[in-house]
Amino acid sequence: MIAIPMLPAGFTRELLTTLLRAHGCLPASGEVTTVAQSQIGAGTGMMAELARLTLTYSGDSGLAPKTLVAKFSSQNPTNREISMSYNLYERETRFFQEVAPNIQTTTPAVYFAGFKGDRFLILMQDLASHEVGSQVVGANLEQTELAIDELVKLHAPLLGKTDALTWVPTIYDSYHADNMVAFCEIGGPVTQEKFASVLADEYVERFSEFSAALPTLQQFMNAGPTTLCHGDYRMENLLYASGQGTREVVVIDWQGPLRARGMNDVSLFLAQSTQTSVRRDHEHALIERYVKGLAAEGVAASSVAEAFEEYRRSILYNWVYVTVVAGTLDTSDPTAYAWMAQMVERQSAASDDLGVFQLL
Repeated sequence: MIAIPMLPAGFTRELLTTLLRAHGCLPASGEVTTVAQSQIGAGTGMMAELARLTLTYSGDSGLAPKTLVAKFSSQNPTNREISMSYNLYERETRFFQEVAPNIQTTTPAVYFAGFKGDRFLILMQDLASHEVGSQVVGANLEQTELAIDELVKLHAPLLGKTDALTWVPTIYDSYHADNMVAFCEIGGPVTQEKFASVLADEYVERFSEFSAALPTLQQFMNAGPTTLCHGDYRMENLLYASGQGTREVVVIDWQGPLRARGMNDVSLFLAQSTQTSVRRDHEHALIERYVKGLAAEGVAASSVAEAFEEYRRSILYNWVYVTVVAGTLDTSDPTAYAWMAQMVERQSAASDDLGVFQLL
């Protein structure tokens, strides 16, 4: 087993030579001679750090890449502690080792994935030519349609077939579920204080009622058939291919996979990442797109009307996601605060539009 050093200081030419040789892309006669690193995505990811590694080689470099993206443990002690409580580093490592090779969802090529304790490292394909989604700007209609289509590719093959994924927590009756309830209690008052100007009045008025209902809502979100959900399906975790006529989206950040209703991912994206005007004009058509997409993959899906009611209830549940993110994570970085504020504002608008608190 290759030991993961303290990072980013541990990104040495010896480490990269060892890892790329183990992958098979770097022949034994080649070696990394220099490693230059630069931070990317500052403020957009909360539970890990991202760096671009630019490499030079001596000897036969084979198929080894000139640049890589390295994802490693958060340097923020608060965020790292929360990551460990949710087993996020194990979950992402095992996703790339065990799940990614067997699904149709487009993910980056991976050169190394490993973890031990709170040390975690993934070396992946550098997709610098792709456009990183912006939760501050929000998803337009085409970006949203592509995101929904990618969810169909993820959800359909594993619908009702997740029992073997024992390392992926269920959304109900699991350590993940318990943590969400506990951190929601902590995060509620903080969310109300920090984001008061964009927060739905009903959230504030009915927070205690919502918090008490969480186990029941989690049980609903766990009602079968469940599938593998991304768990953090938002704009910053989607990379859109650039170029005329190109319709590819690559899904990244697999730290939080869940076994749950697929609508968990759908509602998270539509209510928190899609531009509010786009959601208001097209959300029925987008839910229909998801349902018909599942049907085209041979999955017996619910009716569009039933799916829309499931969508409403899923938006209500995903206030727990908003509360935990906005109320417990570090918001001192201006970029982080900006996308969280948009998340809260869009979720509030969706909740008001659809009357989701009436479902309590």
